[in-house]
Amino acid sequence: MAESRSHKVAANRIAKRLRTDYNSGKGVDIVTPTRAVEVETPSTVKDGVSQLRGFRKPVYVAGSNQEATQRALDITQGTTVGVMDSKGNIVKRSTRKR
Repeated sequence: MAESRSHKVAANRIAKRLRTDYNSGKGVDIVTPTRAVEVETPSTVKDGVSQLRGFRKPVYVAGSNQEATQRALDITQGTTVGVMDSKGNIVKRSTRKR
């Protein structure tokens, strides 16, 4: 599936804020020494949670827009996965240990 413009814009914005690069290939979109972030659109939020399996650091699903962020909050309720908005602000903190 082709990458949407909102996904690419949000991923680049968050990567810049975290002072790292956006990985547009396969795998998690943004990885730093302290966290992993998967940016998702409203239709792909569920896929983002499974992409973050196996990481031993705080992990976040970032919504590319307000609808995606709300869906991510609903899906991650009761999990260790955190949620960010499209600007990289933490809406729900990840409880996964480092």
